[in-house]
Amino acid sequence: MTAANGPGYRLLIVGPPGAGKGTQAVRISKKFGIPAISTGDIFRENVRGETELGVLAKSYMDRGEYVPDSVTNDLVADRLNWADADGGFLLDGFPRTTEQVKTLDGILATHSHALDAVIELHAETEEVVERLLKRAVEQGRTDDTEAVIRRRLEVYLEQTSPLIETYRERGLLLSINGLGDVDDVTARIFEALESRTAA
Repeated sequence: MTAANGPGYRLLIVGPPGAGKGTQAVRISKKFGIPAISTGDIFRENVRGETELGVLAKSYMDRGEYVPDSVTNDLVADRLNWADADGGFLLDGFPRTTEQVKTLDGILATHSHALDAVIELHAETEEVVERLLKRAVEQGRTDDTEAVIRRRLEVYLEQTSPLIETYRERGLLLSINGLGDVDDVTARIFEALESRTAA
């Protein structure tokens, strides 16, 4: 099955905080007629709907603990079973570990699907720090200090480096410069996807 407005892409998008993933996810979703699915949205939808998994996830969140991989995996598996994901999807925030890569492989295999590409938005650390500090001032985020932002970027690199290497080895990685004009970044993404489809 293909999406109504284009090929039925099954995609991941990864990138450091401040690289513009949210903005680009909306544009990719609109162009290809596929849902942009973030783990944050999945948690919120299930908690709001008081589903069994949502209640379980909230019990961890209320205690200030991380939601275990097993619960996150079940939430993602459930979301990918929704009808709107039949023709493709864009995942943001999952997988975060190499174990979750295997989980996603298994989820897709049950539907006889596989990933088409992994979009990595990369950006120079100093430019991202400057962007996030500016955003913190504009949005009144007093807790987003330079030290906190740099730590978030370190954690991102620690978490995602193994995933990026895994997908690079599989030939799925599309590494895109995430800095510059938003429209230029979007054009780079679409060009890379179209080149991959044509290859």
